[in-house]
Amino acid sequence: MKRSLFKLVLIVLAVGFTVTALAQNTRVKILATGGTIAGAGAAAERAAYTAGKLPIDELLNAVPQIHKLAKITGEQVASIGSQDMSIEVWLKLAKRINEIFAKNEADAIVITHGTDTQEETAYFLDLVVKYNKPVVLVGAMRPATAISADGPKNLLDAVVVAADPKSQGRGVMLAMNERVFDARSVTKTNSTSLETFLSTNFGPVGLIYDQKVQYYYNPVRKPGKDTPYDVSGLTSLPRVDIAYMYADADPTAIEAFVKAGAKGIVFTGVGNGNMNKKNYDAIKAATSKGVVVVRATRTPGGRVTLHDEVDDDALGTVVSDDLNAQKARILLMLALTKTSDKAKVQDMFFQY
Repeated sequence: MKRSLFKLVLIVLAVGFTVTALAQNTRVKILATGGTIAGAGAAAERAAYTAGKLPIDELLNAVPQIHKLAKITGEQVASIGSQDMSIEVWLKLAKRINEIFAKNEADAIVITHGTDTQEETAYFLDLVVKYNKPVVLVGAMRPATAISADGPKNLLDAVVVAADPKSQGRGVMLAMNERVFDARSVTKTNSTSLETFLSTNFGPVGLIYDQKVQYYYNPVRKPGKDTPYDVSGLTSLPRVDIAYMYADADPTAIEAFVKAGAKGIVFTGVGNGNMNKKNYDAIKAATSKGVVVVRATRTPGGRVTLHDEVDDDALGTVVSDDLNAQKARILLMLALTKTSDKAKVQDMFFQY
């Protein structure tokens, strides 16, 4: 009995050593885009700062421990605050990530990114990265020059996630504040708090503690490898705008977007994606002209359902399911590169 127990202990130790060795040999490339994690302020005790000031080399020098976790290389893709994130940078990132994996330049990728639009970049990449290898976005709520900067610990954790063999095949993820979220469901919920990223419907997919990640569930929606979206030959995406519903809202925004040439509009409705009569009529006029309109909700959680208070067949609209407006816009832009058929677009919103 004692001999069997001793053998079991040796096996467990050997497995743990093997997993650690595999992680240390993992090649992780860090793609830097700027953001608060690379921000610098005039004083350590003040909140004011300029995003994207520090280059990737300085970020890596601030966290020497990551070199014990994996073989690290860095590359500067952009140096911007994420309020300036653009489709141009998204396409550049997506093409570079697919190129890195196609040429076997790395086993996993970490992307440093500002938090304002981090969830949008994560979801876009989740739809267009064609490999099962880990891609992890990370950022910070405090600049690198702050007294209690959260960026170094978040970056360390992101490398932990990227280098772990269990992270394979999970799609694009976001690692912040010792939690791991899937790209589709995560959203920023607080303008200043460290605990800003949440998945309001489902919670984190994993937790990070003491340089280890533990996963608890797998999202079932299809990641980029299994989507029809290929951006390798694209230099732009179809124009899609977002309109917002509130008490007594008039349809000026919808009418202006149609006039400006929008191919799609995400209508951020109240409750279950609902709208008043004035906006209903404007949406009906837009769909009759071939504009694809997706109903989303301004509520922070839940989903928008077909044919509830709104007859989507009569209105000619598509529902976002559980995607928030900003992510529904991303999926609609990519969907419109393939089709403008409303039934097919609706099917995509239920698949991806």
